[in-house]
Amino acid sequence: MTARDITLLDGGMGQELIHRAGDRPTPLWSTQVMIDHPGMVGDVHAAYFDAGATIATTNTYAIHRDRLKGTGLSNQFETLHAAALREATQARRAGTRIAGSVGPLIGSYRPDVHPDVATATPLYAEVAQIMADTVDLIIVETVASIDHAQAALAGALTTGKPVWIAYTLDDEDGTVLRSGEKLQDAVAVAGEVDAILANCSAPEALDVAIPILAATGKPFGGYANAFEQITKAFLAPEPTVDVLHERRDMGPRSYARHVMGWVDQGATIVGGCCEVGPAHIAELAKALRAAGHRIV
Repeated sequence: MTARDITLLDGGMGQELIHRAGDRPTPLWSTQVMIDHPGMVGDVHAAYFDAGATIATTNTYAIHRDRLKGTGLSNQFETLHAAALREATQARRAGTRIAGSVGPLIGSYRPDVHPDVATATPLYAEVAQIMADTVDLIIVETVASIDHAQAALAGALTTGKPVWIAYTLDDEDGTVLRSGEKLQDAVAVAGEVDAILANCSAPEALDVAIPILAATGKPFGGYANAFEQITKAFLAPEPTVDVLHERRDMGPRSYARHVMGWVDQGATIVGGCCEVGPAHIAELAKALRAAGHRIV
């Protein structure tokens, strides 16, 4: 196997915050924590850097106007973005980068309720532009449909920053998105991006998706979750994370074995998503170095 330069992403933020804070999850758990526990997000970023990650993904995934509407945070859209960017910047280490996270409008894994492209594009552009002066790149995450991809990319590309896209897959069939659309068709609309990834899906789904991503000819990779499954309760309006359960068979070594399989196929950007914590990233960093790769 040829040794390569590998970008090591961090792991999940929201789940790690829940574990550390011990608070009861709410639909805005990862956002509220920046008010209730200032500095905790920065501590999580630091833990991932300590584990070997070279990118901090900002805690901005859920900061959308539609998600804040009707809550006590509805007038703090800009303030919350500023807090998340500050926490990432303060934790930053020499030689590392910050990726500005743009999560889905309305809710994760819900392509059925995602706004149409014309409605969604300026909303994605707004959040990407808020982050553009601070971050090194924009990462559009958990993209569940082709319409979602087109809108989020159109918005993110207005910043002039490098843009990465990460698709979320059907957990039982890694060749399709959660919308049921083919991954091969979805990557075809991502011509202007700098990297194509898969995220927040079962590791086994990414095992299947990686060859499809490799065929694009762009830098590729992935970061899976370690949930047992995405439950129907989580797909209801205003879900809370306590209806999802951690996989007991996806500890750091098991997860690293999956990821190293992707690296063996040419992936150069890898990390973790929900329930993949600092211990997983540390084990992955160890495996990458043992295989002769350089983490950059």
